[in-house]
Amino acid sequence: MHAIDLPLSAIRKLLDEATVSSLDLAEACIARSQANSALNVWVCFDPEALRKEARDADGRLAAGERLPLLGIPIALKDNIEAAGMACGAGTASLNGKQPQADAELVARLRAAGAVIAGKVGMHELAFGITTNNAVTGAVRNPWDRARIPGGSSGGSGAVVGARIVPASIGTDTGGSVRVPAALCGVSGFRPTVGRVPGQGIAPISLTRDTAGPLAYTVADCALLDEVMTGEKSGQVKVALDGLRLGVPRLPFWNDLEPGLEQAAESALETLRRAGVELVDVEMPDLSELNARVSFPVVLFEFVRDMREYLDARGRGVTLEEMIAAVGSPDVRGAVGTLLAGGGIPQDVYESALEARAQMQALYARTFESHRIEALVFPTTPRVAAFIGEDETVDLNGTQQPTFGTFIRNTDPGSNTSLPGVTIPLGLANNLPVGLALDGPIGSDRRLLAIAEAVQSALPPAPQLETPN
Repeated sequence: MHAIDLPLSAIRKLLDEATVSSLDLAEACIARSQANSALNVWVCFDPEALRKEARDADGRLAAGERLPLLGIPIALKDNIEAAGMACGAGTASLNGKQPQADAELVARLRAAGAVIAGKVGMHELAFGITTNNAVTGAVRNPWDRARIPGGSSGGSGAVVGARIVPASIGTDTGGSVRVPAALCGVSGFRPTVGRVPGQGIAPISLTRDTAGPLAYTVADCALLDEVMTGEKSGQVKVALDGLRLGVPRLPFWNDLEPGLEQAAESALETLRRAGVELVDVEMPDLSELNARVSFPVVLFEFVRDMREYLDARGRGVTLEEMIAAVGSPDVRGAVGTLLAGGGIPQDVYESALEARAQMQALYARTFESHRIEALVFPTTPRVAAFIGEDETVDLNGTQQPTFGTFIRNTDPGSNTSLPGVTIPLGLANNLPVGLALDGPIGSDRRLLAIAEAVQSALPPAPQLETPN
């Protein structure tokens, strides 16, 4: 095992003790990138630039400097701007273009000492769940290269799942951090919308978008969350004994793949034995409300927010040019008519926002009336699909829409701005699956502490065999 396989706190200790160097980590990242080139995780990766950054970090460490992430390589999704690196948002009109400055969250990562390893692939414009991108190529799942890594932060999931870097930053609009984390066997966190600055990130929907970390453990995600938000923990460890978690059987636990269902139910039994009080909860009308919110908000706000981003960040491309150049068929189908009479009318958008307010009230009532601190459910209803299953996928003998299937359990919390976390649950059919926890709006640090306690009670996450 190499140091790059260890959690961030362990890497931090080794770096500070000079037992390992940042250059050692960079060389491991480069070697594993070459060994895993078939995964197609990187869209912008310069080994010499990475080595230079690592040497600079080693110089700072030798001089006695100590920062939370100093010397640790971290990858960024291709819709997050970093000076000196192309930021293409997975689409042809921006592919290869370099931004003028760092996104605010990248500035915060650098201020904490992070070595930005490169940019990883994503679903085009973040409009999908497979990361089967016609412009930059499909990103592949490190556990089975014939399968998707999830999306839209598929590269972020695959690059951590393959142990190429110990952490990556993705973005999540409807599940785009948590789904790839679950399908690639790592932890992922979606913060409450607004906690992480969105400046310098190519948007879909400012109501729903947020950046979030993917890493080996929830504790790693919590550290990255501290850096990106500036919000110190101040959180004591959570005891599982007496902790009340809600189990929303419908729709979250309905129609699950048998192997995944068995793993998730086994996890509930483990938590029950550890003293967790599991409370069955019902959330009537949730699916209907979610359907009223999901696409209307995204499609209306994409036209508004992406146009503003392109104008404000000086990317040299108009929204019309961007949409005309979309290469992935599924994304073209979603956005291709938005400027040609196929957009969302203002009254439909306002109705969607009203439904969103009703969803927020429903969640608030659920947490309060049952005296629960979080909801627990499988992150996805099934394991990773095969690459090319872009339209439909099998779920228990029935062909279901691929996109809707994989975001079914993560989308409602996203639409409501809840914080959400996913923990590796083990394997089903020899593929990773995840267990999710959603907490009340603004409960991020408490939710991370709860998730850390839950993760410590469950069996260790299976790891891929990797070269040293």
